[in-house]
Amino acid sequence: MLFPISGITVELWIPPLVAFVISFFTSMGGISGAFLLLPFQMSFLGYTSPSVSSTNQLYNIVAIPPGVYRYCKEGRMVWPLTWAVVVGTLPGVFIGAFIRVNGLRDPRNFKLFAAAVILYIGIKMFRDLLKGNAAKAQGNTPAGPLSAGYGNPAATVKVTHRTLRSFGYTFQGETFNVSTPGIFTLCFIVGIVGGIYGIGGGAIIAPFLVTFFGLPVYTVAGAALMGTCVTSVAGVVFYTALAPFYPQVSVSPDWLLGILFGLGGMGGMYLGARCQKFVPAKVIKWMLVCIMFGTALKYVLEYFK
Repeated sequence: MLFPISGITVELWIPPLVAFVISFFTSMGGISGAFLLLPFQMSFLGYTSPSVSSTNQLYNIVAIPPGVYRYCKEGRMVWPLTWAVVVGTLPGVFIGAFIRVNGLRDPRNFKLFAAAVILYIGIKMFRDLLKGNAAKAQGNTPAGPLSAGYGNPAATVKVTHRTLRSFGYTFQGETFNVSTPGIFTLCFIVGIVGGIYGIGGGAIIAPFLVTFFGLPVYTVAGAALMGTCVTSVAGVVFYTALAPFYPQVSVSPDWLLGILFGLGGMGGMYLGARCQKFVPAKVIKWMLVCIMFGTALKYVLEYFK
Protein backbone atom coordinates (compact mmCIF):
# COMPACT_ATOMS: atom_id res chain seq x y z
CA MET A 1 0.00 0.00 0.00
CA LEU A 2 1.20 3.50 -0.84
CA PHE A 3 1.25 6.12 1.91
CA PRO A 4 1.02 9.47 0.05
CA ILE A 5 2.44 11.78 2.73
CA SER A 6 5.56 9.75 3.43
CA GLY A 7 5.81 8.45 -0.13
CA ILE A 8 6.56 4.88 0.98
CA THR A 9 4.95 1.58 0.02
CA VAL A 10 4.52 -1.15 2.64
CA GLU A 11 2.01 -3.86 3.55
CA LEU A 12 -0.59 -2.76 6.11
CA TRP A 13 0.29 -5.48 8.64
CA ILE A 14 4.01 -4.66 8.83
CA PRO A 15 3.91 -1.33 10.78
CA PRO A 16 1.71 -2.62 13.65
CA LEU A 17 3.66 -5.87 13.93
CA VAL A 18 7.04 -4.10 14.10
CA ALA A 19 5.69 -1.59 16.64
CA PHE A 20 4.22 -4.36 18.80
CA VAL A 21 7.50 -6.27 19.07
CA ILE A 22 9.60 -3.15 19.73
CA SER A 23 7.27 -1.57 22.28
CA PHE A 24 6.84 -4.80 24.26
CA PHE A 25 10.52 -4.81 25.21
CA THR A 26 11.29 -1.10 25.37
CA SER A 27 8.24 -0.17 27.48
CA MET A 28 9.73 -2.16 30.36
CA GLY A 29 12.46 0.48 30.55
CA GLY A 30 10.11 3.45 30.19
CA ILE A 31 10.81 3.88 26.49
CA SER A 32 7.99 3.93 23.97
CA GLY A 33 10.05 2.37 21.20
CA ALA A 34 9.85 5.45 18.99
CA PHE A 35 13.63 5.83 18.92
CA LEU A 36 13.84 2.37 17.29
CA LEU A 37 10.90 2.94 14.97
CA LEU A 38 12.75 5.94 13.54
CA PRO A 39 15.68 3.90 12.15
CA PHE A 40 13.18 1.30 10.89
CA GLN A 41 11.30 3.99 8.98
CA MET A 42 14.43 5.66 7.66
CA SER A 43 16.54 2.60 6.82
CA PHE A 44 13.98 -0.03 5.88
CA LEU A 45 11.05 2.03 4.61
CA GLY A 46 13.10 4.89 3.13
CA TYR A 47 11.12 7.56 4.99
CA THR A 48 13.69 10.33 5.58
CA SER A 49 11.87 13.68 5.38
CA PRO A 50 11.37 15.80 8.55
CA SER A 51 7.80 14.51 8.82
CA VAL A 52 9.18 11.16 9.99
CA SER A 53 9.82 12.86 13.35
CA SER A 54 6.21 14.02 13.69
CA THR A 55 4.94 10.60 12.53
CA ASN A 56 7.04 9.05 15.29
CA GLN A 57 5.42 11.35 17.83
CA LEU A 58 1.97 10.44 16.52
CA TYR A 59 2.85 6.81 17.21
CA ASN A 60 3.62 7.79 20.83
CA ILE A 61 0.22 9.45 21.28
CA VAL A 62 -1.66 6.34 20.14
CA ALA A 63 0.57 3.68 21.73
CA ILE A 64 1.50 4.98 25.18
CA PRO A 65 -1.83 5.36 27.11
CA PRO A 66 -2.33 1.60 27.77
CA GLY A 67 1.17 1.33 29.23
CA VAL A 68 0.64 4.38 31.44
CA TYR A 69 -2.69 2.96 32.60
CA ARG A 70 -0.99 -0.26 33.64
CA TYR A 71 1.71 1.53 35.66
CA CYS A 72 -0.95 3.65 37.37
CA LYS A 73 -3.02 0.58 38.21
CA GLU A 74 -0.03 -1.17 39.74
CA GLY A 75 0.89 1.84 41.91
CA ARG A 76 4.23 2.61 40.25
CA MET A 77 3.57 6.12 38.94
CA VAL A 78 5.62 8.82 40.69
CA TRP A 79 3.40 11.80 39.94
CA PRO A 80 5.79 14.57 41.13
CA LEU A 81 8.43 13.09 38.83
CA THR A 82 5.91 12.78 36.00
CA TRP A 83 4.86 16.44 36.11
CA ALA A 84 8.47 17.58 36.47
CA VAL A 85 9.33 15.65 33.30
CA VAL A 86 6.32 17.07 31.41
CA VAL A 87 6.80 20.71 32.41
CA GLY A 88 10.55 20.62 31.91
CA THR A 89 10.43 18.86 28.55
CA LEU A 90 7.65 20.79 26.78
CA PRO A 91 9.59 24.01 25.97
CA GLY A 92 12.54 21.99 24.69
CA VAL A 93 10.31 19.98 22.35
CA PHE A 94 9.20 23.16 20.54
CA ILE A 95 12.78 24.33 20.16
CA GLY A 96 13.84 20.89 18.93
CA ALA A 97 11.10 20.73 16.30
CA PHE A 98 12.16 24.12 14.95
CA ILE A 99 15.81 23.00 14.74
CA ARG A 100 14.82 19.77 12.98
CA VAL A 101 12.90 21.59 10.25
CA ASN A 102 15.48 24.31 9.71
CA GLY A 103 18.86 22.81 10.50
CA LEU A 104 18.73 19.01 10.23
CA ARG A 105 16.80 18.27 7.05
CA ASP A 106 19.66 16.22 5.59
CA PRO A 107 19.03 12.58 6.63
CA ARG A 108 22.78 11.90 6.73
CA ASN A 109 23.47 14.67 9.27
CA PHE A 110 20.39 13.73 11.24
CA LYS A 111 21.57 10.12 11.57
CA LEU A 112 24.93 11.27 12.94
CA PHE A 113 23.16 13.48 15.48
CA ALA A 114 20.87 10.64 16.53
CA ALA A 115 23.83 8.24 16.85
CA ALA A 116 25.70 10.67 19.11
CA VAL A 117 22.71 11.05 21.44
CA ILE A 118 22.00 7.34 21.69
CA LEU A 119 25.66 6.38 22.07
CA TYR A 120 26.23 8.83 24.92
CA ILE A 121 23.30 7.46 26.91
CA GLY A 122 24.33 3.88 26.18
CA ILE A 123 27.91 4.40 27.36
CA LYS A 124 26.74 6.06 30.58
CA MET A 125 24.35 3.21 31.38
CA PHE A 126 26.99 0.60 30.44
CA ARG A 127 29.48 2.12 32.89
CA ASP A 128 26.86 2.15 35.63
CA LEU A 129 26.09 -1.52 35.00
CA LEU A 130 29.78 -2.38 35.29
CA LYS A 131 29.89 -0.52 38.60
CA GLY A 132 26.88 -2.55 39.69
CA ASN A 133 28.74 -5.77 38.89
CA ALA A 134 31.66 -4.58 40.99
CA ALA A 135 29.31 -3.84 43.90
CA LYS A 136 27.77 -7.30 43.56
CA ALA A 137 31.23 -8.89 43.73
CA GLN A 138 31.72 -7.09 47.05
CA GLY A 139 28.51 -8.51 48.43
CA ASN A 140 25.99 -5.79 47.50
CA THR A 141 23.42 -7.78 45.54
CA PRO A 142 21.07 -5.72 43.35
CA ALA A 143 17.32 -6.02 43.62
CA GLY A 144 15.59 -8.78 41.66
CA PRO A 145 12.22 -8.70 39.95
CA LEU A 146 9.15 -7.41 41.74
CA SER A 147 7.10 -10.56 41.34
CA ALA A 148 7.95 -11.89 44.79
CA GLY A 149 6.76 -8.76 46.57
CA TYR A 150 4.19 -7.56 44.10
CA GLY A 151 0.95 -6.53 45.78
CA ASN A 152 2.73 -5.54 48.99
CA PRO A 153 3.06 -1.85 49.99
CA ALA A 154 6.82 -2.05 49.44
CA ALA A 155 6.27 -2.81 45.74
CA THR A 156 4.29 0.40 45.19
CA VAL A 157 5.32 4.04 45.25
CA LYS A 158 4.55 6.28 48.23
CA VAL A 159 5.37 9.98 47.89
CA THR A 160 6.92 11.36 51.10
CA HIS A 161 7.15 15.04 50.22
CA ARG A 162 6.95 17.45 47.29
CA THR A 163 8.19 21.05 47.17
CA LEU A 164 9.61 23.39 44.55
CA ARG A 165 13.09 22.40 45.71
CA SER A 166 12.74 18.64 45.90
CA PHE A 167 10.41 15.68 46.13
CA GLY A 168 10.82 12.22 47.59
CA TYR A 169 9.23 8.80 47.61
CA THR A 170 9.71 5.31 49.01
CA PHE A 171 9.83 2.11 47.02
CA GLN A 172 10.83 -1.43 48.08
CA GLY A 173 11.96 -0.15 51.46
CA GLU A 174 14.25 2.56 50.04
CA THR A 175 13.78 6.34 50.09
CA PHE A 176 14.66 8.48 47.08
CA ASN A 177 15.05 12.27 47.18
CA VAL A 178 15.21 14.20 43.91
CA SER A 179 16.08 17.83 43.15
CA THR A 180 13.15 19.46 41.34
CA PRO A 181 15.31 22.16 39.61
CA GLY A 182 17.72 19.40 38.57
CA ILE A 183 14.93 17.45 36.89
CA PHE A 184 13.62 20.61 35.18
CA THR A 185 17.05 21.50 33.79
CA LEU A 186 17.76 17.99 32.54
CA CYS A 187 14.30 17.67 30.98
CA PHE A 188 14.59 20.99 29.17
CA ILE A 189 17.87 19.96 27.52
CA VAL A 190 16.63 16.49 26.72
CA GLY A 191 13.38 17.96 25.41
CA ILE A 192 15.33 19.81 22.71
CA VAL A 193 17.07 16.59 21.70
CA GLY A 194 13.79 14.67 21.80
CA GLY A 195 12.02 17.30 19.73
CA ILE A 196 14.69 17.02 17.06
CA TYR A 197 14.69 13.25 17.11
CA GLY A 198 10.90 12.89 17.17
CA ILE A 199 10.56 10.88 20.39
CA GLY A 200 8.97 13.49 22.65
CA GLY A 201 11.91 13.65 25.05
CA GLY A 202 10.63 11.22 27.66
CA ALA A 203 12.37 8.29 26.00
CA ILE A 204 15.78 9.84 26.55
CA ILE A 205 14.76 10.90 30.06
CA ALA A 206 14.35 7.31 31.30
CA PRO A 207 18.03 6.26 30.94
CA PHE A 208 19.13 9.64 32.31
CA LEU A 209 16.96 9.30 35.42
CA VAL A 210 18.31 5.81 36.03
CA THR A 211 21.98 6.67 35.44
CA PHE A 212 22.33 10.27 36.70
CA PHE A 213 19.73 10.37 39.48
CA GLY A 214 20.00 6.72 40.59
CA LEU A 215 16.24 6.11 40.50
CA PRO A 216 14.91 2.54 40.13
CA VAL A 217 13.78 1.67 36.62
CA TYR A 218 10.53 0.22 38.03
CA THR A 219 9.43 3.71 39.14
CA VAL A 220 10.95 5.70 36.27
CA ALA A 221 9.19 3.83 33.45
CA GLY A 222 5.66 5.15 34.01
CA ALA A 223 6.76 8.77 34.45
CA ALA A 224 8.95 8.66 31.36
CA LEU A 225 6.16 7.18 29.23
CA MET A 226 3.65 9.76 30.47
CA GLY A 227 6.12 12.56 29.73
CA THR A 228 6.71 11.14 26.26
CA CYS A 229 2.99 11.02 25.55
CA VAL A 230 2.22 14.59 26.64
CA THR A 231 5.22 16.12 24.90
CA SER A 232 4.47 14.11 21.74
CA VAL A 233 1.05 15.74 21.58
CA ALA A 234 2.75 19.13 21.69
CA GLY A 235 5.28 17.99 19.09
CA VAL A 236 2.65 16.82 16.61
CA VAL A 237 0.68 20.06 17.04
CA PHE A 238 3.82 22.15 16.51
CA TYR A 239 5.02 20.21 13.46
CA THR A 240 1.54 20.47 11.93
CA ALA A 241 1.47 24.22 12.62
CA LEU A 242 4.90 24.60 10.97
CA ALA A 243 3.89 22.71 7.83
CA PRO A 244 2.22 25.64 5.97
CA PHE A 245 5.42 27.69 6.33
CA TYR A 246 7.50 24.97 4.62
CA PRO A 247 5.42 23.88 1.61
CA GLN A 248 8.48 22.50 -0.17
CA VAL A 249 9.23 20.06 2.67
CA SER A 250 7.14 17.24 4.19
CA VAL A 251 6.70 18.36 7.82
CA SER A 252 3.28 17.24 9.12
CA PRO A 253 2.89 13.59 10.15
CA ASP A 254 1.78 10.72 7.95
CA TRP A 255 -1.42 10.14 9.90
CA LEU A 256 -2.31 6.69 8.60
CA LEU A 257 1.21 5.32 9.03
CA GLY A 258 1.55 6.81 12.52
CA ILE A 259 -1.78 5.35 13.63
CA LEU A 260 -0.87 1.90 12.28
CA PHE A 261 2.38 1.99 14.24
CA GLY A 262 0.44 3.22 17.27
CA LEU A 263 -2.13 0.41 17.17
CA GLY A 264 0.63 -2.19 17.30
CA GLY A 265 2.38 -0.20 20.01
CA MET A 266 -0.76 -0.17 22.17
CA GLY A 267 -0.69 -3.94 22.57
CA GLY A 268 3.07 -4.05 23.07
CA MET A 269 3.03 -1.26 25.65
CA TYR A 270 0.30 -2.83 27.75
CA LEU A 271 1.88 -6.28 27.80
CA GLY A 272 5.36 -4.84 28.42
CA ALA A 273 4.16 -2.78 31.37
CA ARG A 274 2.31 -5.82 32.73
CA CYS A 275 5.37 -8.07 32.45
CA GLN A 276 7.95 -5.56 33.71
CA LYS A 277 7.60 -6.54 37.37
CA PHE A 278 8.71 -10.10 36.56
CA VAL A 279 11.98 -9.01 34.93
CA PRO A 280 15.05 -8.02 37.03
CA ALA A 281 16.00 -4.35 36.70
CA LYS A 282 19.52 -5.32 35.65
CA VAL A 283 18.18 -7.35 32.71
CA ILE A 284 16.06 -4.40 31.57
CA LYS A 285 19.09 -2.09 31.72
CA TRP A 286 21.29 -4.49 29.74
CA MET A 287 18.54 -4.78 27.16
CA LEU A 288 18.41 -1.00 26.81
CA VAL A 289 22.20 -0.79 26.47
CA CYS A 290 22.29 -3.41 23.71
CA ILE A 291 19.48 -1.70 21.82
CA MET A 292 21.17 1.71 22.07
CA PHE A 293 24.61 0.47 21.01
CA GLY A 294 23.20 -1.44 18.05
CA THR A 295 21.14 1.52 16.84
CA ALA A 296 24.00 4.01 17.25
CA LEU A 297 26.45 1.75 15.39
CA LYS A 298 24.03 1.34 12.51
CA TYR A 299 23.63 5.12 12.17
CA VAL A 300 27.38 5.76 12.30
CA LEU A 301 28.05 3.17 9.60
CA GLU A 302 25.33 4.65 7.41
CA TYR A 303 26.76 8.14 7.89
CA PHE A 304 30.22 7.11 6.65
CA LYS A 305 28.95 5.07 3.70
